[in-house]
Amino acid sequence: MSEHLVILPGLLCDACMFQNQLQAFNASVVSGFYGGAIRIVDMAKYALKQMPERCALLGHSMGARVALEIMRIAPARVTRLALADTGIHVPKPGEAEKRHALLDLGRRHGSGALVDAWLPPMIGSAHRSDPKLFAMLHAMAVKAGVLTYEAQIAALLSRPDPSAILPKIRCPTFAIVGRDDEWSPVDQHQQIIDQIPGAQLRVIENAGHMAPTEEPERFNQAVREWLSYQP
Repeated sequence: MSEHLVILPGLLCDACMFQNQLQAFNASVVSGFYGGAIRIVDMAKYALKQMPERCALLGHSMGARVALEIMRIAPARVTRLALADTGIHVPKPGEAEKRHALLDLGRRHGSGALVDAWLPPMIGSAHRSDPKLFAMLHAMAVKAGVLTYEAQIAALLSRPDPSAILPKIRCPTFAIVGRDDEWSPVDQHQQIIDQIPGAQLRVIENAGHMAPTEEPERFNQAVREWLSYQP
């Protein structure tokens, strides 16, 4: 059996986001929105309970922050690491205000209104007008709901600085990002690989922040390269 891959989803995302990866690989997605945890460390502990003793770990967006926390508290559990459509910076000026504005919108008008405002910039320009893709992602995020968004932004806004962890990572590591990711652009991923010994960068053409489902074949090719990569 091939190496088991565990996927850590990002904000408002669940297994629906990763159907193409679940079909292509010996993989599972951590379910349950991290048990409603409001701290990254508690999300990591929640994920560890769903993971096999050792596995390849792919974190997408917020999930990559959780993956880095797992590398801090239980690095022996991870055979290789992929960090997709993410960043390593602490909260920037204005981030809290933007996230809380969406939360207020959701509280006033429901999760549909929140997702209407949040989702479009998460999709790359090449796929933003794809009605099937948009409907799938929209339904997934609406189902997650306002309370999940509230818990997850609390975790993100108090996220730890992972800079001390990065130089200590020794497993094969890839950073993977959509070329058109407006939320977590390519240069953020260059910063990641510059700080992890031997890390590799893969850029997914024609994809935005939701690269795993926008360009699944290209994303899966990057995952295959990562799963077979030997430094």
